[in-house]
Order: sequence, then C-alpha cells, then structure tokens
Amino acid sequence: HRLNPFWLKPFFDSRPRNTLHFPGVCSFLLGAGRFCSTVDMASQQYVCQVDATGKATEMPLHRIWGSKERNPHMRAFWLNTLSFFLAFLGWYALAPLGVYVTASLKVCENQLYPPAEFPKRKAYLKYKNVDKQLFYCRYGKNDIKDPTECKDVPATIAMAPLCGANAASASSGANVSNLGANTSAVPCATAQMKTRYNPSVLPKCVCTAGTECKGVIDNAGIAGVASTIFARSIFGSLLERFGPVNVQSGLLLYGSIVVASASLISAPWNFALIRFLIGVVGASFVTCQFWSYLMFSKNIVGTANAVAAGWGNLGGGFAQFFMVKALVEPFINTHGMTDDLAWRVSMLIPAGSYLICAVAIQTLCWDTPNGRRFHISELGKTNSFSVKDYVEVLKDPRALIMIYQYGACFGAELALNNVLPTHFQTYFQMKSGDAALAASSMGLMNFFSRALGGIASDWLNKRFGFRGRIWAQFICLFFEALFLFLLGRCSDERPWWHALLALLAFSLFCEACCGTSYSIVPFVNAKQVAIVSALIAMGGNIGAVLAQWCLYKTMSDVLLPFQVHAAFVLVAALLTPLMYWPEYGGMFRRASVPALQEAAPSEKATEVAPSEKEATV
Repeated sequence: HRLNPFWLKPFFDSRPRNTLHFPGVCSFLLGAGRFCSTVDMASQQYVCQVDATGKATEMPLHRIWGSKERNPHMRAFWLNTLSFFLAFLGWYALAPLGVYVTASLKVCENQLYPPAEFPKRKAYLKYKNVDKQLFYCRYGKNDIKDPTECKDVPATIAMAPLCGANAASASSGANVSNLGANTSAVPCATAQMKTRYNPSVLPKCVCTAGTECKGVIDNAGIAGVASTIFARSIFGSLLERFGPVNVQSGLLLYGSIVVASASLISAPWNFALIRFLIGVVGASFVTCQFWSYLMFSKNIVGTANAVAAGWGNLGGGFAQFFMVKALVEPFINTHGMTDDLAWRVSMLIPAGSYLICAVAIQTLCWDTPNGRRFHISELGKTNSFSVKDYVEVLKDPRALIMIYQYGACFGAELALNNVLPTHFQTYFQMKSGDAALAASSMGLMNFFSRALGGIASDWLNKRFGFRGRIWAQFICLFFEALFLFLLGRCSDERPWWHALLALLAFSLFCEACCGTSYSIVPFVNAKQVAIVSALIAMGGNIGAVLAQWCLYKTMSDVLLPFQVHAAFVLVAALLTPLMYWPEYGGMFRRASVPALQEAAPSEKATEVAPSEKEATV
C-alpha cells in the first residue's frame, strides 16, 4: 500500500493494515490471487471483499476468475463496461462517416450545384484550402463575411497575352491562385489566371456550414441523441421491472438490428430515422450506472460508476477512428470497394459485436451479488414503477440542478462527438482519417478522465466530507467552460493542433465532471436511485439536443457556437453552491444534522468488524 498512490488503491487490495497479505500487484502477477489475498471468513464465498449486504467494498480489476456465485461483482463490472463500450461504438459509428453518407445520398453542395453552373454559391465563395492556402476566389471576394461574388481579374492579367503550354502547366499552383495585388508586371497569363474562380481547390464533397449537406448531417446527429431522451427516461422503471441483465442484453439485441439496418440508408429522411432508432442504445448508460450501484458499496461506488462509464464512453471516441481507419479506408484501399459500399459494409461489424455481447451477459452474469434476478425490495421499495416516483424526484431542486449540470458535461460531450469530425474535416480541411483521429481524442480521454473524476470525488469525500464531492463538481464544470471557450477561439488562421490541445483540456474536465456527477447521484434519493439515474442521464441528452439544435445547427459562424456553449456550462457551474443536504452539508454550509454527516455513507453498508475477520496467506 505504501507503493501505490491513493488514486490506484481502489483498483487493488484494500485490507486493514493489521492483516497479513501480499499487495494487490503481487496478487495480479501471481495470477490466481487465491494464495495471497486476505479472506473474510464471514463472506468467503465471494472473490471480492464485501459488506453486510453482499456489495463489494473494493474493485480489483484483475480478479476475473470464479463462478457467477463467487464473483458476481467483477463479472458484472467487465460485461457492464464492455456492453456500454459497444453501445457507444454503434451509436456513434455513423458520425465520422457523415461525409461518406451524404456523398452517397448526393446532397453535397458540389453535387447539387456543380461549380461550373453555379459558381456564385456562398459555400464556394467562402472556401479556402487550409493546407495549400488556396482560395476559390483567386483574387479575393467582394465581402469578407458575406460574399456574393469573387473580385474581378486584375486588368494587368486580363490584358496580358496567353502563356505557352509549358508556362500554363507551371502556373497552375498556388502562385497563380493567390496573386492578390502582386500583378503589376505579368509578362503572360494562363487561361486559369484569366478566370476569377478556382474550382479545382474544392474537395470531393463540399459540406461546410450553411449547405444542405451540413444540414443533413446535423439533423441526423440531433435525431441520434433526441431518441435517447425518451429511452433514458423510461429505463429506470424498466430496470426495476426486469433487472439489468435482461434490460442490457435486450437492448443490445435491438441495437444489432437497427445498426445493421444503417447499411440500407438511401435518403436523408431514413438517414435521420436510422440514427434516431440507433440512439435508443444510448440508454445503456442508465443500466451501466444502476448495475454498478447494485454491485458496489458506497465507499467505492463513485469510482465504480466513473470507471465503468468512462471506459464505456471510450466507444464513442473509438468509433471516430475505428470506423474510418480500421474499416472504411482498408476496404477502399486494400479490397477495392467503392466509397459507397465500404461504409455500408462497415456498419455490419458493430452490429455483430452486439449479438455476441448480449449472449455473454445472459449466460455469465447476475443482476445482484445475492441472486440471479433483481427484486424491487432491494431498494427498500414495495412497488415498482409509478409516475409518483418521477414526480417525487423532480420536486427535489438538487435533482433538477444535477439534470442541468449533466446536460452541461455529458451533453457537451455528446454534441461535440457529433460536431467534431465534420468540424475538423471541413473547417480545418483535414483528411477524413486524420479528422476522425483528431475528433476521437475527446472520446479516448475517457480511458482515465471520467474515472479520475469519480476517484477524485471519493478521495475528497474521504478528506473533507460530502462537501468535497460538491467542490469536485464545481471545479470540473468551471474549467470545462474555460477550455470550451478557448476551443471556440481556435480559428483556421492557426494550425489545427491548437484546437486539438484545447479539445484535450476541455475533454479532461468535461469527462471528469461526468464522473463527479454520478458520485453524487446515489445521495440524491437512495430509494429512487434508478429513477434519479435515468432522469439525470436524460438531462445529458437534452443538453446535447439543445446545443446542437440551438447553437451548432443554427449559427452560421463556425466558432461562435463553442463560445456560447461555454457560457451555458459556466451557468451550470455557478448553480453548484445551491445544492444542500441537511445530513451531508453543502459547498459552503455544514450539515444541520451532524450525526449523519457523510463520513458515514461508506459506513452505512456495515462491514464485518475487523475482530471478526481472519487473515490467511
């Protein structure tokens, strides 16, 4: 324990100091761990240490051995995390393929309006090739912000004689596209130089802000998160009725059908419809958090929730580059498929993984540590779903603040997962694979950032009581807003990596805030934890829909939506001091019922006394 930093201890053995055992790292290296771990004689049927209710008080990631009866906790943890990861992979599989899909649907600006016939389209007049610094308007446009025409060819060039073929060939590069005012002495001019337009700089699919193509992608993205609002709102009651194993496996079976159906997209309306139907699998997050609550005690549930959700959220970032770099591009370059066929075949891969994971959950997992199926009485309730449960939760101002705040953190993550691939590809004009890699960096930060939020919340709670959790929430939201604003200040006048650095910093605090949020969720209303989890998760999707519809879709300025979105997040941070629990306290106020202060939550699930434990080697 002296060798392990505090933030790694939850992942290894956590035993009283007076017991004889090897550290958790030793257990992992020796493989079985049975020969070097302390066994609680009162609960020795479990691989993990548990409290009096059977919930694990530790989270040793390496302990994957044991039957369903002996190791229900870590089996549930890993398949819970894997199923959530795959759900996000399929949910966001179409996001990095947006330009491929719109090209197949023939709604790109240069497909609808060929530049030769419609040279004055605003999307063309504003276009600049960032890498080569070439412009569609060779000699500039008549208005920087709202152009209606390219400037005329300078008189010296218009009146210059035509150059020979060799000169014309040599003059087809950047030096003729951006002559600007340097036209005083031109001995001859090519045919290209005598035209004000330069359509050769346009990409295969023009899909910039204000085009129909961009609108199709935005509408599909909004549909993809809108359906999850309804799904997440009802999943709390479904979990109480059927339990997490049945709900999660059933959701994956449904997802396998709709994700595979994406390969049949043929028009903008069914592109949006398919993304709407796929969005339902995003409700797997509610199961993820509820299942963790059933398996882990309150002293570790913040970390368990954050790690499971964070590593599950990796699926969104993984999808950004996996679908392009590992599937579409190899299908095109190695197997000779067309662009249209390649992205359609790629959608079958996540669909197949859903089926395999659904079968694994049904055969390998239990709902709770003590039984195959969950019963509502384990929450201290006598009846399952009732509308009154939702009303009871929504009457609590703390729940409403948490819904808003989760919309500001997870909602921002969802919105940017949809926006960033196209943003990097069209605004910074990166290649599709490179744009997907840049956009995926936000999702891949979930490998540690969300878990870091949960671990930090647990640690601050241990040091400062429950107010430590609230301060962790405020700090994460504040710095999320700061770096989102800085992302909105990164224009294409600067290298794209400036935006990437701001994105990484934003992602760290945004995803950590998701972890701190669900460290607070179990304390909002213990009897209604499934409903609270569902409604707060729903808030994330509401935040994503509002951000995409009101900001990223509506505003013509490319960077302004990021800045306004940052203000929305800052307001959420400033609401944090309003949250107060009489038994736990608040951000600036102590608990009014000292006997119930939060040093106790981790003690409420009482463990067997140390004197009753027996250490063995």
